[in-house]
Amino acid sequence: MKSARIGLIAAALAAVLAVPFVLADGSGEKGNSAETHAAAASPIYGVTIPDGYRQWQLIAPAVEGAPLNEIRAVLGNDIAIKAYTEGTLPFPDGTILTKLAWKHVQSPEFEPASIPGDATTVQFMVKDSVKYKDSGGWGFGRFVNGQPVDEMQHQTCLGCHQARVKDHDLVFTRWAR
Repeated sequence: MKSARIGLIAAALAAVLAVPFVLADGSGEKGNSAETHAAAASPIYGVTIPDGYRQWQLIAPAVEGAPLNEIRAVLGNDIAIKAYTEGTLPFPDGTILTKLAWKHVQSPEFEPASIPGDATTVQFMVKDSVKYKDSGGWGFGRFVNGQPVDEMQHQTCLGCHQARVKDHDLVFTRWAR
C-alpha cells in the first residue's frame, strides 16, 4: 500500500511539474528584467524569484496534510543538487532551494490519485553566509502570484527552521533517492 501511494504521489508530482505556476502577470511566465525582480523582493531578506527555477532538478516531493492540504515539490539549483548528491553539510553559498505548492485535490478520474489544484505559494531559501549571517546563512522568500507575502509571514520562516532542523543546516527537505 505504501509503495502504491508513493507511486501515485510521484505521478501526481510529474503532472504538477508540467503545470505552469501562475505568477504576478497571470501568464505563468515572469519577466526577466531587473525591475521585475527588484519590485518582487521578499521583506526582511530581499530574496527575489530566480530566473529559470522551474527547470531545476527535483529534490523531493511532499504531501502536506491539514491545515495546508498541499502537494509540494522541492527543486534545487545545480549547487544544491551537488550538495545533496555528495552529502555536503552545511550547504555551500549559492545553494537555492525552491518549494512549489498546490492545493491537494482528489482526481475526478481515479479516486485513489491526487492531482494539483490551485497554486498556493512558491518559496525560496538562498544560502549566503555573509549576507544572511544573522539568520544561519539563509535568506527566505515566500511568494503568492509572483508577489512577496507580508513581513509577518516571513518572520515565521527562520524560527521554525531553527527550532526543527538546526542540525541539518536549517533545511527540512531530504534527498529523495
